[in-house]
Amino acid sequence: MAVALPALAEIKDYEFQLAQSEFKQGNGVVITVRLIDRRSGKPVPDAVIFAKRIDMEPEGMATMASPIEALPAPEAGTYSFKTNLVMEGGWRLSLGAKVQGETGTLENKLILKALP
Repeated sequence: MAVALPALAEIKDYEFQLAQSEFKQGNGVVITVRLIDRRSGKPVPDAVIFAKRIDMEPEGMATMASPIEALPAPEAGTYSFKTNLVMEGGWRLSLGAKVQGETGTLENKLILKALP
C-alpha cells in the first residue's frame, strides 16, 4: 500500500521580493517586501524577521548604513520597513527570517535605488 506524502519545502523555496525597487531619496521612506513561496508563487504570512539592515554596499559603501524599523504588515505575506535613504544611489536591504514550519534561516539581500 503506497502512502502519498506532501512535498516538503526547504528554506531555499522561499524568497523576499521588493514591491518596488526605486524610491525618492529622503527620510521616512517605507520599503515593502513580499515573502513568496517560489514553488507556488503565493505569499507567505507570519514569518519572523529577526535581522534587518540597509546600507550602500552597491555603491562600495557598506559601512554607510541607515537605521531601519519594522512596521505593521500592510497585508498577509508582506513586510514593511521605514528607513532614511540619505543619499541617492544603490542601497542593499539584507533580511534574515524564520519561516513558520520550516527549519533553517532565510537570508536575502535585495538591491534598491534612491532617486533625487
